[in-house]
Amino acid sequence: MSDIAYKLVDRAEWAAALAAGAYAGSALDLADGYIHMSTAAQLAETARRHYAGRSDLVLVEVDLAPLGEALKWEPSRGGDLFPHLFAPLPATAATPQRGLSVDADGVMRFDDGAVGWP
Repeated sequence: MSDIAYKLVDRAEWAAALAAGAYAGSALDLADGYIHMSTAAQLAETARRHYAGRSDLVLVEVDLAPLGEALKWEPSRGGDLFPHLFAPLPATAATPQRGLSVDADGVMRFDDGAVGWP
């Protein structure tokens, strides 16, 4: 399992999370009862499937080590194990964020001019 996960978040929601000290999750996260995250290998497909056509997003890199037992690796898409956080995400577990949009084809376009995900 990876020590790092990624979360695509609405820019305004992330700004509010930073001010509050924690991110409670998106509407989908709240409905499902956990915060959905992806590994580096899963991120591009997550963006394509769930964020195509969205702008004003930030990509948050999450250090999984301090999340403890609230973090569960659970099977999802095709049996892949995804990191799910069953608690608010502490802002202190997130490292620098990158602004981006996801075009209609599901390609991530970062504010710094980078296109796609390695």
